[in-house]
Amino acid sequence: MIEIKPPKTEINPQKVGFCRFKKLKGNKYLLTNDLGEYVILKPKEFKNFLNGEIKEASPLYPILQEQGLIRDKMDFPALISEFQQKNLFLWQGPSLHIIVVTLRCDHKCVYCQASSRKVGEKGYDLDVGLAKKIVDVIFKSPSKSIAIEFQGGEPLLNWPVVKFIVEYSREKNKTEKKDLELRLVSNFSEMNDSKLNFLVSKEVTLCTSLDGPEHIHNKNRISTENNSYKNTIKWLKKAQKIYKNKLENKFRPGAVVTVSRYSLKYPKEIVDEYIKQGIEAIFIRPLTPLGVGKSLWEEVGYTSAEYLSFYKKALNYIIGYALKNSKSRFHENFAKIMLAKILTEYDPNYLELRSPCGAGIGQILYNYDGKIYTCDEGRMLGEQTFCIGNVRKNSYNEIVSHPTVKSLCLASCLDGLTCDLCVYKPYCGVCPIYNYATAGNIFSQMPLNERCQINKGILDFLFEKMQNKKIEKLFTKWSRFTLPALSKSNKK
Repeated sequence: MIEIKPPKTEINPQKVGFCRFKKLKGNKYLLTNDLGEYVILKPKEFKNFLNGEIKEASPLYPILQEQGLIRDKMDFPALISEFQQKNLFLWQGPSLHIIVVTLRCDHKCVYCQASSRKVGEKGYDLDVGLAKKIVDVIFKSPSKSIAIEFQGGEPLLNWPVVKFIVEYSREKNKTEKKDLELRLVSNFSEMNDSKLNFLVSKEVTLCTSLDGPEHIHNKNRISTENNSYKNTIKWLKKAQKIYKNKLENKFRPGAVVTVSRYSLKYPKEIVDEYIKQGIEAIFIRPLTPLGVGKSLWEEVGYTSAEYLSFYKKALNYIIGYALKNSKSRFHENFAKIMLAKILTEYDPNYLELRSPCGAGIGQILYNYDGKIYTCDEGRMLGEQTFCIGNVRKNSYNEIVSHPTVKSLCLASCLDGLTCDLCVYKPYCGVCPIYNYATAGNIFSQMPLNERCQINKGILDFLFEKMQNKKIEKLFTKWSRFTLPALSKSNKK
């Protein structure tokens, strides 16, 4: 659904290049095209543009021409090249491979989406034999870049298999010669010096969850063994120091924050905790109604409006901090991803914000029992709808060509959805499994979708902020930061 009606004027089809538009706060119009190029016009400029009355002598004309918005002045070879560059992910094959080495966990997080099991339960660990088969399947991907990410449960509870996969994949890559990245997503409850030194020696990137100061973190992430916050900070500090000393901070540890209803009151305090701990960026993410989080949604969840209010307060605070501390690299990663899509010629390939999404073609999840799912969300749903094979019997080609993979591609290709009419189409993406979990259909009516409202609200906020020249300069700086190797979904 187009969000506004254009002024009552005739559109000159010979002059006006294809674009989508909406009215921003401040009575200005945002125009975007399929390349993600954009301009913000005043009402009179917008009317003149639609009429084809922007003269070549106008300072605005070369800007519109460069953005591909003057129909009879389009440089099609350059535009095609730019479109190909921004959609390189369509040709590379699955690059993110998530391995669930165990479902066991010693935490009882209030929003747990992984349906984890108690530490003492049996039958929920991946064994070495299956682990070897999984790694062999992973290396069948044609992607030049491969990221193997350990998740759970708590992966360190099955340390022998984590260690085996790290060693086996590093050895296998001596002949495969992929750009191999190894990641461990952990709450650090089972970390010790020996494990940390091994992970450093093998250049394994660490990511943990830090939901804010102690009272917030421990409210959200309840440990059955210790003070979750104190233990997380202890090992985060150790990891930061040893990684900096031995790897020159190349694989610096990261953290993500998951926002529960309890978190909503503390945007400033949560940001301050990340700054205090010397973490370079904060990744603020909303809850997804999967696993325990879905059954307890009334207790821990919130509306899109409530989340947006929290997010804007947090981002405003981060912007203020960054403007006052010009040498700081501190930023918010979800905004950084959006800004990279808006302000650069590259797409950061964040799997939830692309068309089609990454399910089965950008990422694959391998469960502890050998079953293979389209993505992390697919296994978190708690049913077999999005299972696309088993490493015991299915080849790589059978897995990636599974009918479910094709269905999710169709369901997340924005060109076939109501999203095709949205001004933010070039920057956004949909998750069919989120749609299935919330609406019972992988083809959701996006304008009524809570996640759609969050994404549009954040993009509205970013474009409104960019009308301030100082903030626009800051955002340009953020968009060019190298995105740290954070977990795509540390959703435990």
